Amino acid sequence: MHNLSSDELFKRALKITPGGVHSPVRSFKGLDRAPVFFKKAEGAYLTSVEDKKYIDFCQSFGPLILGHLDADVKEEVHRMIDTAWTFGATEIYSLELAEWITSTLPFMEKLRFVSSGTEAVMSALRVARAATGRNKILKFEGCYHGHVDNLLVKAGSGLAGAAASSSAGISEETARQTVVAPLDDEAALEQVFQAQGKDIAAVIIEPLPANYGLLVQRPEFLKKVADLCKKNGSLLIFDEVISGFRVGLKGMVEVTGITPDLVTYGKIIGGGFPVGCYGGKADLMNLVAPSGDVYQAGTLSANPVGMRAGLVTLKKMQRLDGWNVLEQRTNKFVHALREGFAKKGSDLQVSAQASLFWIHGKTSSPIRSIDHIPKTQSGDFKGLFLRSLDKGVYLAPNAYEVGFVSMAHTDEILNQAASLIVESL
Repeated sequence: MHNLSSDELFKRALKITPGGVHSPVRSFKGLDRAPVFFKKAEGAYLTSVEDKKYIDFCQSFGPLILGHLDADVKEEVHRMIDTAWTFGATEIYSLELAEWITSTLPFMEKLRFVSSGTEAVMSALRVARAATGRNKILKFEGCYHGHVDNLLVKAGSGLAGAAASSSAGISEETARQTVVAPLDDEAALEQVFQAQGKDIAAVIIEPLPANYGLLVQRPEFLKKVADLCKKNGSLLIFDEVISGFRVGLKGMVEVTGITPDLVTYGKIIGGGFPVGCYGGKADLMNLVAPSGDVYQAGTLSANPVGMRAGLVTLKKMQRLDGWNVLEQRTNKFVHALREGFAKKGSDLQVSAQASLFWIHGKTSSPIRSIDHIPKTQSGDFKGLFLRSLDKGVYLAPNAYEVGFVSMAHTDEILNQAASLIVESL
């Protein structure tokens, strides 16, 4: 197997898996080449089956804030694997992580572990409907919340708030349960609430939208969202699957000063293993079975390996003041990119927050909604991505995906990466 090239392996994969991949973005769709097959990952690097080494800014799309195969996480994972793989019963490992989270994040009065961010969102929406007795959910165009049926929708034509499914296989009835509003538009949001506010169980938002580019929101807009929820009796759900434990210890809740009713987490919380979580106010979480009537369960929920990996990751980040370290390193990296782009006369720009960055076409003002993304984004990215890949830099293989900096990305590695990316122009 290891003697085969990435191209040969992809041909094999295409025969037995849709698109040859187990998650669509991995396919390099639109990039006119087969994806790279990797065989090893360590620190800031990936190694392909051809033995080529890449500086990795995808980092498995966010979970690996310490980098690949962190030594402390690895040691704990090995210890846990030698102890137990799964219990299907009460155990101490999920209790310890839950206690750490609830004692560190005061707004998480109670929580429930699941196996993915999608599962966390799905469950939080169910709680919101049960708590309010309403059916509709409001989401924002440009925010992604996993592949929950009624959130795979986009803005429809006609009246503000109308929605249409963005995936085949989702019924019109399901799509109609969701109301879609644009980001960064208080007037449109007011209009939606005036028309449908009494039917909206919850508003779900990525407070730092990072799944369709990096669409940093104005504090005033986020406050408007929170105020309208309160005024209309709708719950506010922060989807912090990406931003949680990424932008800081307490995520966007701390950054914005807004306390939502429920929060969803994933990625970093599992330290590289499949873990999701939803939680918030105790009275809402008490609605969840077996305490309440909102049913939600999972065979591998709170898997002990993920629990230990997550706890070691979070404690290490706290011990190292990791969030400040990462932000400083990312700022230097982004500055080097911006300077290099300018020197070469490139129209490319970089948006960034904390240890997230996104390379995009030139704009005269910050990009806060998908309507503001330059129309040339896909074409601009394709050339840069392919040439960077040739030089040994692995960016996430999609023009609208953000880059992740980890603790394994030292200043030296970041300087090298910035030079290689700029040379790729």
